[in-house]
Amino acid sequence: MDRPESRCPPLGSLRPFVLTCLLILTAVLTYPMLRTLSLQFHSSLTGSYVSGTYSIVFVNCPNEQIAKDIARAILDKKMAASVNILPKNSLLYFWKGEIEEATEILLLVKTKTSMVSRLFTYMRLAHPFEIPEVFSVPMDQADARYLQWLEKAMKED
Repeated sequence: MDRPESRCPPLGSLRPFVLTCLLILTAVLTYPMLRTLSLQFHSSLTGSYVSGTYSIVFVNCPNEQIAKDIARAILDKKMAASVNILPKNSLLYFWKGEIEEATEILLLVKTKTSMVSRLFTYMRLAHPFEIPEVFSVPMDQADARYLQWLEKAMKED
């Protein structure tokens, strides 16, 4: 009969495997930050814009006051450089199997792509809708001076 300890590999042979797993996990978890830093480094060295460094986040709000409150909070927290508040728009949508009709206010939030997930998290907490309509589109091209202004406007004081 085999003794249980004879079936297990010696502890010393597990060390390279564990270290490899930790290295892979660290690489996967830090990829978004490393990508953002490398894009910023490339932009500063070459003076060129790398597509996708900045994004526009779309957020629908139920009324103008809530839209202004959310926009001000986003700017106060330095999660965006600019927020457009577009006037009422009508929409039709499915909700719980029925077609609904409403009017909403649209926010266009200009921000760094690296900030988008933080904005999404904030919207889940601050937005009055059960499922807020929040999505982003990366900026493909933009005026270089505008991008410099975006960068400066979002810097922490």
